[in-house]
Amino acid sequence: MSTFTLHNKNSAPDAAKPLLEGSQKSFGMIPGLHAVMAEAPSLLEGYQVLHSLFLNSSFNADEKTVVWQTINVEHACHYCVPAHTGIAKSMKVSDEISNALRDETPLPTTKLEVLRDFTLAMVRQRGELAEKQLQDFYAAGYSQQNVLEVILGLSQKVMSNYTNHIAKTPIDQAFKPFAWEKK
Repeated sequence: MSTFTLHNKNSAPDAAKPLLEGSQKSFGMIPGLHAVMAEAPSLLEGYQVLHSLFLNSSFNADEKTVVWQTINVEHACHYCVPAHTGIAKSMKVSDEISNALRDETPLPTTKLEVLRDFTLAMVRQRGELAEKQLQDFYAAGYSQQNVLEVILGLSQKVMSNYTNHIAKTPIDQAFKPFAWEKK
């Protein structure tokens, strides 16, 4: 198995250096995922742009966490589940929600459960949803915009989850307390 380089601002390709500087400013460190992605500056840039766009979506912090973690858990991403547990804490998402997502147990509200089910359907059915699935999503209070924002979040997570699977990205020290394995 090949080992992927964990780049820093000195070792990264020139096009990735300002992106890693941005990571340092945003997170106070260069996350391991970003260090790996720096090998392909366009991947890192695309990931950062999608992350920013999803952060600015119409979903609230709980809903963003549901979308991210549902995908991370479904993809069994050893890196993203702990990372997004830490991110959820920084976004003031309750431990009850985080633990339910990590453990695949019921969420505290029906609306969040509908969002998780819809996100799982998008992943598992690769966007080929039945009309009833869409109608159930709308009946829970979500919109066509939210459908498309789930696709945005899924796009971001495919980039990170697949990179972490291939690179076996080590978990950052800040996220080690939230280490996770799929049951």
